Amino acid sequence: MRNKFSHFIFNLYRYNETQLHQLKYLFWECTRRCNLNCIHCGSDCTASASHQDMPFDDFLNAIMPFAPVNTKERVTVAITGGEPSLREDLPECGRRLREYGFLWGMVTNGYNYTRNLHSKLMSSGLGSVTVSLDGFEGSHNWLRGSPQSFDRAVKAIDIIASSRLTYDIVTCVNQRNINDLEAFKDFLIKHKVKAWRLFTISPIGRAADNPELRLNPDQLKWLMDFIARSRADSRIKVYFSCEAYTGDYEGKIRDGYFFCHAGINIGSVLYDGSISACPNINRHFIQGNIYKDNFKDVWDNRFEVMRERRWTKTGICKKCRDYRNCKGGAMHLWNEKQDGIMRCIHNEIANSR
Repeated sequence: MRNKFSHFIFNLYRYNETQLHQLKYLFWECTRRCNLNCIHCGSDCTASASHQDMPFDDFLNAIMPFAPVNTKERVTVAITGGEPSLREDLPECGRRLREYGFLWGMVTNGYNYTRNLHSKLMSSGLGSVTVSLDGFEGSHNWLRGSPQSFDRAVKAIDIIASSRLTYDIVTCVNQRNINDLEAFKDFLIKHKVKAWRLFTISPIGRAADNPELRLNPDQLKWLMDFIARSRADSRIKVYFSCEAYTGDYEGKIRDGYFFCHAGINIGSVLYDGSISACPNINRHFIQGNIYKDNFKDVWDNRFEVMRERRWTKTGICKKCRDYRNCKGGAMHLWNEKQDGIMRCIHNEIANSR
């Protein structure tokens, strides 16, 4: 009864957030270039991406209606890619975002993250950073396609951990690293990591047809149990990402309940100017383009497909008794066919032994 009441209150909150659809977090895919070749990449980035980096002024001009001088709330810009550190003007981009009142952070693989770059970014108002580290050396380098990636990422983490910067480490859990998670948690604690976010790899992008990347139902359940018990460890905050509704594990594996904020509080401007929500969402759901449309107008008046999700009640979602809490799961698990979700973690956990 208590859990049902908690869900009821949370669903009211989610409904209100959807009606208000206030932009709070904005991804900027500032480049398609990347210095790694990750086998699970959802963006299919390359070292020599054919598309040029978006000029910063183009992005800034598009989002200026959301500057604090025009709105009551601050928007946080998350700079992503590709690999943002490949842009030589990254510190300048950050400085100008802060100049106009935006908070900003970045997502990085850590490969180029030196002490010198860290100093420049901090001076430019960097507020938060997410670093990818996918297990110990063998597992991480296999996933990232580079023999030096692990060492460089760990050095980046040590640099970041020595400052007062807000940060977390994100790990893609897969067949190769799941059995190392207990020991890997101790490794992260040794390196003074305070927040660790885990997620599974979705069947999108390069990961669509790679069975080594996908956990089976028993492994998924083990992962949920691991996260639930790890949250009692005061030395590090461990939590599952926002990628999926998890049934009985809701309230145990992350703060609060599952809520896909895509198109509700989260938007994105992609490398070619496309306007969407999370960068990994299928391109079918693009809502406009900053080179043709007014970004604020698009945010205010489009995105209905993400704010009214009754269309997702199809396939295995059609008769699911938990649909009122899940609302069709995460948007990145739907494609242009819209004939059912690509993967239901809740269903897979329920079918574990």
